[in-house]
Amino acid sequence: MRIAKVAFCLLAVSLLGATVLPGARADDWNKKTSVTFSQPVEVPGQVLPAGTYTFQLLDSASDRHIVEIFNADGSHLIATILAINDYRLEPTGQTVMRFSERPADSPDALRAWFYPGDNFGQEFVYPKVRAVQLAETTKVVVPAVEADSVDSAAMKTVPIVAVTPDEKEVAVSTVIETTPPVEVAQVTERKQLPKTASYVPLIALFGMAFIALGFGLKRFSKPAVQAQ
Repeated sequence: MRIAKVAFCLLAVSLLGATVLPGARADDWNKKTSVTFSQPVEVPGQVLPAGTYTFQLLDSASDRHIVEIFNADGSHLIATILAINDYRLEPTGQTVMRFSERPADSPDALRAWFYPGDNFGQEFVYPKVRAVQLAETTKVVVPAVEADSVDSAAMKTVPIVAVTPDEKEVAVSTVIETTPPVEVAQVTERKQLPKTASYVPLIALFGMAFIALGFGLKRFSKPAVQAQ
């Protein structure tokens, strides 16, 4: 009886390990990334001097995200920035930073950040006054909010508009891919299905193996009965 209990415990531990281990990479969730800039870079609200920084997501549960920027070792929070989804058809294996080019005497403004392998990135939202200036100078659409600064709680609900180069305000969804296009959805589904299905046979195999082991140990552990 005791051997059977041991086998059952081994089965439970094995199933727990098979369930937990595949999701153990924290960086895939918060997109933590170390980035080095060789020159000053503008982000919403301030200019970052040349150097190394750590980018990560504070909240990724909706179509808008909150990006935190830390110093190189992650010990000091420098900026908290509102961002929205920006989809692309072809993910890459490297971190991608997109910039809006500026005059030679001004730092480039950071537009978007793509984590390696993701088909969506973080499109940064600028204060409206600055967004109008950037849109006019760079000739690109810039997401914007009315306030110069927004706290983390308000970032999840504050209204966002898109400012065009001719200073018009339009709905963000009409000019930026905040939801996956059909092509991206199909590519994502094809990539995810094999990964999801691969763990089911493994778990089933562990289960059957340890059940069989338990019955086998129980059977052979019975004391022999001698004929009288």
